Amino acid sequence: MPSLPPLIAVVGAVEPALLTAWVTHYRALGIERFHLAFHFPDHVPPHRRHQVQDACQDLGIVPDVVSCGPWHEHTNPRLRDALRERAGAGWHLLADSDELHSYPAPLAEVIAAADASGTGTVGGLMLDRVTADGCLTGWDPGQGLDAAYPLGAFLTHHLLRGDPRKIVLARSGVPVASGNHRAAGHRPANRPPVVVHHFKWCHGVREDVERRAVHSADGTWTTTSPARLAEARRLLAHLQRHDGRIAVDLPQLNFRPVSLAMLPPWWAAEATQLAATWRPPAREGQNEPGSMISSSSS
Repeated sequence: MPSLPPLIAVVGAVEPALLTAWVTHYRALGIERFHLAFHFPDHVPPHRRHQVQDACQDLGIVPDVVSCGPWHEHTNPRLRDALRERAGAGWHLLADSDELHSYPAPLAEVIAAADASGTGTVGGLMLDRVTADGCLTGWDPGQGLDAAYPLGAFLTHHLLRGDPRKIVLARSGVPVASGNHRAAGHRPANRPPVVVHHFKWCHGVREDVERRAVHSADGTWTTTSPARLAEARRLLAHLQRHDGRIAVDLPQLNFRPVSLAMLPPWWAAEATQLAATWRPPAREGQNEPGSMISSSSS
């Protein structure tokens, strides 16, 4: 069996408790090596930077890189690729600091199967996690993420019309696109896709998205496509219409109870179909979020 890969991630001003839960989750999967880059936009005050770095130190991890400045669309992939170069040859596990993977088998077996497929990749699909009432609140680490965010849905797909696909494992020689969404010429063969539990929809996300929309619109943070701004505007419009919360009662969003410990019984069929058929919107920003939901239901 192959050795377990290092984890590669670019980390922002994440909540220290979430960083701790994230590292703990991957260590439980057998990951021992963490190649991390911290990047802090200019609006993040020094005390928040120190909190995240102190939490990392308490976990026994020394980041490879710490940088500050605008969060351009090319920032993450450049930092990530530098980390991959440092990590060396072999497989790399790719996970944002709000993404917890749930694999269908031990990692060594998943990697062995990927080696046999010859694709050099393993694919995942984001399962967006939210609170029971859709409010963008914080969480009690003693309670745990599952209890705080018990519902899951393909929110990135249905509401934002963003790409929900993820490359969760890639061989060192396989180039991966921005956001770890694709690897050109190396389409994952694993079915169903790995569950990528996405714990983004919590306290502070609205302000982060508003900032992204403003900076993307005025060019302070450069982008290569209109997708980032369009997705931010869809989320903000949805929150405005639903009193600042994710509308978990909308049938089109199809939120259901889920957990990190158990594969949803509907996952294999629905996630496999979505991963195979997802396409970007024909024209970014052409409709309001409500109409995008209706047109994208699967």
